Amino acid sequence: MQRPEEKIASFYHKRHRMPSYSELATLLGYKSKGAVAYVVERLISEGVLQKDRTGRLLPGSLAEGVRMLGLVEAGFPSAAEEELLDVMDFDEYLTPNKESSYVLKVKGDSMIDAGIQEGDMVIVERRQTYKPGQIVIASVDGEYTIKYLRKERELYYLEPANVKYKSIYPKDRLTIEAVVTAVVRKY
Repeated sequence: MQRPEEKIASFYHKRHRMPSYSELATLLGYKSKGAVAYVVERLISEGVLQKDRTGRLLPGSLAEGVRMLGLVEAGFPSAAEEELLDVMDFDEYLTPNKESSYVLKVKGDSMIDAGIQEGDMVIVERRQTYKPGQIVIASVDGEYTIKYLRKERELYYLEPANVKYKSIYPKDRLTIEAVVTAVVRKY
């Protein structure tokens, strides 16, 4: 007989989403949502499940990850020892706020000095507030771009990370859509 966490894991891996409380009741064979809530709270305390700020269930340790085996020196070479440090779920690591995050593919080279190249994928998150110095997705006079958000006196503007390009000062309107939280590049 499967344990509740195994049933939930199976549902999650087949459907790529967490079940609702009603689906959990059916899945676990319970008639009462109270019984489901009890099991959910137990699994949260064990780290099997998590909840986001809005109360939605997240997979916790149900999500499969990639083994993190150790560290590699980026400076001078050193002896390497393989040791299982942890298991990392890139989805959880890169998008902890899934409900407000999305991925965009980068076109152009205006952010190369920030380490963002054409063809890279950027993970962005919608937020309530944005700060100068952050790399943002912005709408400038109706057109979208990725740049550093800067502020001079009371005026916000966008700054590229490539000397070939000039800063962008909005003629009419500047709207910040999201902040870049990660860059993904596949070789």
